[in-house]
Amino acid sequence: MIQGLKQLTRGSAVSVVSVFLFLPLTASAGSNAEKIYRKVLPSVMTLEVENRLGEHFVGSGVVGLADDCVVTAWHVVSDARLVSAVFADGTRVKVKGCIDHNSERDLALLQLEKPLPGRKAVFSRGLQGVATRVYVIGAPKGYGFSIADGLLSQVRNVDGILQYQVSCPISPGNSGGPVLNERGEVIGIASWTKADAQNLSFAVPSREIGLLNNKAPLLAWDNLQLRLASKPPVPAATSGAAATAEAQDGKAGALTSFDEFTKRLQQSVGKQVTVVVQEGAKENKYTFTVPAMPAKGAK
Repeated sequence: MIQGLKQLTRGSAVSVVSVFLFLPLTASAGSNAEKIYRKVLPSVMTLEVENRLGEHFVGSGVVGLADDCVVTAWHVVSDARLVSAVFADGTRVKVKGCIDHNSERDLALLQLEKPLPGRKAVFSRGLQGVATRVYVIGAPKGYGFSIADGLLSQVRNVDGILQYQVSCPISPGNSGGPVLNERGEVIGIASWTKADAQNLSFAVPSREIGLLNNKAPLLAWDNLQLRLASKPPVPAATSGAAATAEAQDGKAGALTSFDEFTKRLQQSVGKQVTVVVQEGAKENKYTFTVPAMPAKGAK
């Protein structure tokens, strides 16, 4: 979803007065983005994740609620066995495990191995208005600490859960990163993006973080996976969860045939996956643990 830079040009008929009117607005917008970036950057991290199969991926997160607490998207760490947080100033800290998560809202609270005072971001729990300018910071395609801007396009109810539709370009690696307003407050967490569309991305509003318990007992990664494995799969309730296969930071690409689909499933035996079936305008989602598939010709 990396978008090319679109440069707008004006015709030669533009008057000198018009040029002077436009310049202060452009400078002001750029200046504000700079201030927001400098303000929030110390709070933002790239999450380096090794999953149970030994595969490596990146996502994003932000320090919040406590000096050793990370807010991110659940799908970034749902199958993790090792996670490290890397900050823009080079600070690297191990992530001990998961404090709490909500798979339906694609949110998770993680705990760093040590507190990092002075890095907590400010979270806004108020509902933001449509057409608000917003910014996202993260690691699209692994390019860490990148900032992009856009508009809050709409506030939507997706499968019964409130989500922000934003026009900021969000790519694999952005997942879990902060979406910010013009005061530099975190208003949401980047979650998923719609395939085959331009700048059609979604974030979980910050107020949903209040549903998580940041005082819950910490589960180290191995213990978390054991607990998840002992529970039956729960059907996904949001498109954020449904987008895991697409948005889990480069883990999946477009499938063009049923044979490709079954081959992809064979690579995920024992893992929990979500499949989206679209028939016209109707979209159904199914979450299940992939069973071992019999060899061809086996009964």
